[in-house]
Amino acid sequence: MATGEDLAAARTTRSMPLAFGAGSALGVLGGTIGLGGAEFRLPLLIGLFGFAALPAVILNKAMSLVVVLVALPARRAAVPAGEVAGHWPVAANLLAGSLLGAWAVRMRSSTLHEVLAALMVLMAAVLLVTHGTALGTLAFPSWAQVPSGVVAGFGIGVVAAIMGVAGGEPLIPTIVLLFAVDVRTAGSLSLLVSLPTMLVAFARYSRDGGFAVLGASLRFTAVMAAGSAAGAVLGGPSPGMFPASVLIPVLAVVLLVSAVRLARHG
Repeated sequence: MATGEDLAAARTTRSMPLAFGAGSALGVLGGTIGLGGAEFRLPLLIGLFGFAALPAVILNKAMSLVVVLVALPARRAAVPAGEVAGHWPVAANLLAGSLLGAWAVRMRSSTLHEVLAALMVLMAAVLLVTHGTALGTLAFPSWAQVPSGVVAGFGIGVVAAIMGVAGGEPLIPTIVLLFAVDVRTAGSLSLLVSLPTMLVAFARYSRDGGFAVLGASLRFTAVMAAGSAAGAVLGGPSPGMFPASVLIPVLAVVLLVSAVRLARHG
């Protein structure tokens, strides 16, 4: 009798064009609002392609890593490396917490659906707030910035590891609010924090034997990751391609609907 994983593998094998198309669309959408699209890729992996929650998170993390590796050199044209390097203490501060958070997370499969559902609701709220209002700064005293950055980084590392995302959605507003860095530079700094955080989370999953799904779905992962990377490159230089007043609410609704479906499934 075929298992759920067997059925999912057969379904994804027949859906390579759909995987590339979905990855490309998410990459374009993510690029226009400064994200990698992983927040919206996860619901598709579970709802459209039939993966269970934990394999979907691992696949999402692999694809997020590819997108970040593509985005880092692509952003150098818009944000010079010297400008980003001048803010290295900010990245180091957040990494001190995010690496710990990514390594510490350990989630039982029985509770993963409920946790993912709650995080999707949180992501929808953050998306609406950060893209619907102008971000200022919190004007923290200098002595409070470092511990606040470590705590914020820890929480972001946990969220990124559980959802398999790069973490740009919470990272960028955190960098702007805590450290008064402009949004453009904050986007590049978030990638510098995301890359080692995801590598640590990968190492954590490998200790638990969670990489079998990558071997079983390597072709599907490569095809969808290629679509995501291509879409992000196309969407990044075209921030006005879709009106934010329409795009942001639509994406928030997608996250909320996916959260409800995940909660019911769990």
